[in-house]
Amino acid sequence: MANLVIFHNPNIVMKCTLLLILIHLFHYSSHSQPPTNPALSDALTFVDEWLEAQQAYERIPGMSVGIVKDQELIWSKGYGFLDMKKNLRTTSGTIYSICSISKLFTSIAIMQLYEDGKLRLDDSVSTILPGFNIHQQFPESGPITIRSLLTHSSGLPRESDYPYWTGPDYIFPTQEQVYDKLGKQETLYPASTYFQYSNLGMTLLGEVVEKISGKPYDEYITENILKPLRLTNTLTYLPQQKWGKEMATGYSALKRDGSRELVPLFDSKGIKAAAGYSSTVGDLANFAAWQFRLLNKGGNEILKASTLKEMQRVQWVDADWKINWGLGFVVNQQHGKTLVGHSGFCPGYRTTLMMDTGEKFAYIVLINTMDNPWKYATQIRNIILKGQTEKSVKPSDVNLQDYHGIYNAQPWGSEKKVISWYGHLAILNLPSEIPLEDMVLLQHVKGDVFRRIRKEETLGEEFIFERDKTSGRVIRMWDHSNFSLKIK
Repeated sequence: MANLVIFHNPNIVMKCTLLLILIHLFHYSSHSQPPTNPALSDALTFVDEWLEAQQAYERIPGMSVGIVKDQELIWSKGYGFLDMKKNLRTTSGTIYSICSISKLFTSIAIMQLYEDGKLRLDDSVSTILPGFNIHQQFPESGPITIRSLLTHSSGLPRESDYPYWTGPDYIFPTQEQVYDKLGKQETLYPASTYFQYSNLGMTLLGEVVEKISGKPYDEYITENILKPLRLTNTLTYLPQQKWGKEMATGYSALKRDGSRELVPLFDSKGIKAAAGYSSTVGDLANFAAWQFRLLNKGGNEILKASTLKEMQRVQWVDADWKINWGLGFVVNQQHGKTLVGHSGFCPGYRTTLMMDTGEKFAYIVLINTMDNPWKYATQIRNIILKGQTEKSVKPSDVNLQDYHGIYNAQPWGSEKKVISWYGHLAILNLPSEIPLEDMVLLQHVKGDVFRRIRKEETLGEEFIFERDKTSGRVIRMWDHSNFSLKIK
């Protein structure tokens, strides 16, 4: 925290006090933000209850999640621990390694240089980088270009020839070491033939940024992207001094005995342009909001709107028609909607940024272990889409909150969580990989009696809630002549 200067003028003291209060309130709201969109309130509650259960049952150390609607971070929250040994809780402000999401920043830097007329996308890499001396084993190959590096279709190997993804030390090469091995490597395929994800290729694009701009990579990115977008918690490296404090410590995949090992902090060194950044939910939310703003309003902010559109348009389709890539961006479809973004996968961390640029929604999931954030982002999106289509109904003479809580599902399942869903009750069977499909909806009939709403919207069997005769509190949920005790 910056040093506090004490003034003796009472008016100045009052103004400074109010300013500090406002700063504190802003800081709090960015770390634990309640729903700000009433129409999505029940959907966001569903997301919260589902994630809380998944984090616990899947033994994920910690995760931070955010949902962006256009220019607003409408909901964000942390679950679990940023450091399990210290029992430090995660928040939406926790710092994570964002791994390959770093590639989006490198790609934007390349496109800035393209807009300035300093390079062309079809320039051969060898004309820009004199040290690019990898052995091309296919005489018939066309040139390896800037465009082919951005679309991972260059034919280059996935990695520089060092075992930096191998533990326990995860020793990454320096820039000089990457170049030293480059001449001893060879291409996997002819250029522009197959998709081959390549950290080496994106590393070389970082070298192109340095060569063309005449500035160190970190300096260029900070001055031309991070500062203008006010991404104050995004760095081109992992801040060692904040590790285990403000930055989450990383953990291994789940072992057979149910434990996870602490993964030491790594330094990506010469691979930083591909996988070296750290960031937070809040900063990635601002990064997404910038893209929505630019695409919607047009103009020029960091990039021209037309350039960003081109980056997010499919530029490469692999031979199997299953892999689509833009200029640095992953491009795919869900429910007929185009989604763009990127995911990250580094020792101890997995992350994803998923953006629906048409609906102007973004979904951010940052995890400090080797679990799949994409599956969470996908289900969160499904829940939000469902919530947008629901029309709230008002049940007669009943307070749905009376029935909320956790009900015992053992031994058949882990737990049943009862919440509200747009005027109905919803039973969430937790944990669940497909929470919407596993949800049971109940319509109020009379008193404490509800009936299941079938998929074709007819009514099925009764669910009866039993109350304690003394306190009047709900204590059981009955269906098919069997009951589940309310345990929380």
